Amino acid sequence: MRFMIIVKATADSEAGRFPDNPEPVFAAMAAYHEELAQAGVLLDGSGLQPSSKGWRVHYGADGKRTVVDGPFTESKELIAGYTLIQTRSREEALEWTRRFPNPINEGVPCHVEVRQLFEMEDFDGLLSETTAERFRKIDM
Repeated sequence: MRFMIIVKATADSEAGRFPDNPEPVFAAMAAYHEELAQAGVLLDGSGLQPSSKGWRVHYGADGKRTVVDGPFTESKELIAGYTLIQTRSREEALEWTRRFPNPINEGVPCHVEVRQLFEMEDFDGLLSETTAERFRKIDM
């Protein structure tokens, strides 16, 4: 079972600002990710640049695609970073996420969101075997 721990963006992260004293935050995050790696559950993790350096692709009803450059205004809907883990159960993932360091700074209110990723078996009966095999070949 794979889970994504999503760090929500803030006005500061969208402005590219780090906490006044970033060392404790980064040290705690490094220690946590080292623990994940040692336990064999860490798949990936990174912070994301502000949305001002990104873009969105809008798909219209007419099939037309439009690219819109950032920044995007609703920072509470944006993602500032993520950690991707693989565990044996939802409960194990929950235990790991309870230990996730405060990504802004201790004592500063914030939240992270956790979402389970789909696995190929979740699509059994929805995809042809040919299409499912195409995804398996690219290790998805």
